[in-house]
Amino acid sequence: MARKNQKRFEVIHPDCGAVDVGGREHLAAVDPTKCDEPVRRFSTFTDDLYAMADWFESMGVKVVAMEATGVYWIPLFEILDRRGFEVYLVNSRATRQITGRKSDVLDCQWILQLMTHGLLRGAFRPSD
Repeated sequence: MARKNQKRFEVIHPDCGAVDVGGREHLAAVDPTKCDEPVRRFSTFTDDLYAMADWFESMGVKVVAMEATGVYWIPLFEILDRRGFEVYLVNSRATRQITGRKSDVLDCQWILQLMTHGLLRGAFRPSD
């Protein structure tokens, strides 16, 4: 029997992106309705980090969520922050609540889905 007042998750951040941070490459995701290739791989070299920021800008992204993984997130965070994105550095515990097979592609899509619905909080990071 279906509930009459069944509520769906509200979209809090419609223009968000997500990044699964890695040591050799980062996987970035945007809303799949905005482009044919919603998940892209970027290496950790500076030129590729700027290319990721350019891609996010071209997709109309305003908010970016990324997992805090070691120290690999720092250069990307700095570039995105300087470009004017609202960057959420999220604890990986908040994104690991599902069981099953995992991959980097699924991780960045899961982070995107959680952030879209406002289910992630950013870590405190003082401004420069």
